[in-house]
Amino acid sequence: MTISYGAHVADDGELRLCGDLAGKRALELGVADPPNAVTMAVAGAKVIAIDPDGDRLAAVRGAATAAEVHVECRHHQLADLGDLTSGSVDLVLAVHALGRVDDINRLFRQVHRVLKVGASFVVSLPHPVAAMLDQHGSLTARYGATSPTWSELYAAFERTNFHVDAIHELAASTHDLAPAELVLRARKQGN
Repeated sequence: MTISYGAHVADDGELRLCGDLAGKRALELGVADPPNAVTMAVAGAKVIAIDPDGDRLAAVRGAATAAEVHVECRHHQLADLGDLTSGSVDLVLAVHALGRVDDINRLFRQVHRVLKVGASFVVSLPHPVAAMLDQHGSLTARYGATSPTWSELYAAFERTNFHVDAIHELAASTHDLAPAELVLRARKQGN
């Protein structure tokens, strides 16, 4: 089992953005399908999964039971991290979750607060260029209409004192006109 960043693209077994999770405290913001929280727990992390969708959390509980691991599930908005202690988390992972957040700057501030200095915030989202195209490569939306632009993401990371140190533009196949996924890692700078 390895952390998935999206269908048909490289996973963390290849990208190695999350590091060794044994004994670490990890947070999955927005439950992915399959739930990465369970994968992190199997790797030895103490994991919290946060999602506003109760059905997604039920899927995490079921998968955790089947894998014989524990994942703490919290049912609330992704940016509502006030119940977590500042500087207490080693990794925050958000796969396809940013599109479900109204205020990305607030989310980034909260993630920065709960992470330890130097800890990673790993994000995967549909590539902003791919979000403009349909499955046949026809233009269907303007840049930034359906997902944050790269400049909006970068500015949000910079404003909240993160340093982006890894960027991957992943294609699902060699026939894609644009990368399907944008995966990046940012590290918390200072307090």
